[in-house]
Amino acid sequence: MSLPGLIDSTLELADRVGLLTFRRDDVRNALTGTALVEDIVSAVEWANGSADISVLILTGEGKAFSSGGNVKEMKERTGIFEGSPVEVQDKYRRGIQKMALSLYRSELPVIAAVNGPAIGAGFDMACMCDVRFGSTGALLGETFLNLGIVPGTGGAWFLQQIVGYQRAFELACTGRMLRAEEALELGIFLDVVEPVTLIPHAMDFARQIAVQPPQALRLTKRLMKAAQRMDLPDLLDLTASFQALAHETREHAEALDAFFEKTRTGKGESKK
Repeated sequence: MSLPGLIDSTLELADRVGLLTFRRDDVRNALTGTALVEDIVSAVEWANGSADISVLILTGEGKAFSSGGNVKEMKERTGIFEGSPVEVQDKYRRGIQKMALSLYRSELPVIAAVNGPAIGAGFDMACMCDVRFGSTGALLGETFLNLGIVPGTGGAWFLQQIVGYQRAFELACTGRMLRAEEALELGIFLDVVEPVTLIPHAMDFARQIAVQPPQALRLTKRLMKAAQRMDLPDLLDLTASFQALAHETREHAEALDAFFEKTRTGKGESKK
């Protein structure tokens, strides 16, 4: 399918799972100098407002997941990197940082299927997702300091959420590269598979989530994100409100009917 405003990506929808594929292999799916940031924001905004989708997968076409910022543009001081410090700051805020806020505010689960190198802002983008699967050819790097700049897309925050402060500090301040197996050991990847099976593997996982009741799934995603910034008493208050909403939905009633039908026929085990 195509969405209004998608320029450098395509979106396929099947079984309530959306697959957003970046199609700028000519620049290794760079996030500056392309429309990929705008495409991601558009796709997330559409998914947030659509009842037809429960999970969104991000992946890259070609050799890379995303090379992050376009280094040639940095050198030439063009595009987002052109102008006074105030102008560049504003371009970051109104450009690539919109992607970070959009993915953070996504109301549905987002999965990164990292098919190749994810460097700098490309690595940060993967960290903005809820789950990451990696190809055996994936290569990750928080490489901003190697170019004399700082993590400009929120990596200092997102990476800590995954690996903790000490490891995130080490990765950001050395700028070293991670191969897929080490990323798996550190918990950055949930799983690593051969390149040919990456998308089927991510789709299979996404379908396991997508069969869950859609409204309760989105409420659960919102609770998981809220838990990162709230104290326990406040989170419990929010949880009670969300639970009260969930108890009144048709999908809850249908799930209860299905549960008791399985119990009556002996086809399922009692679960909470």
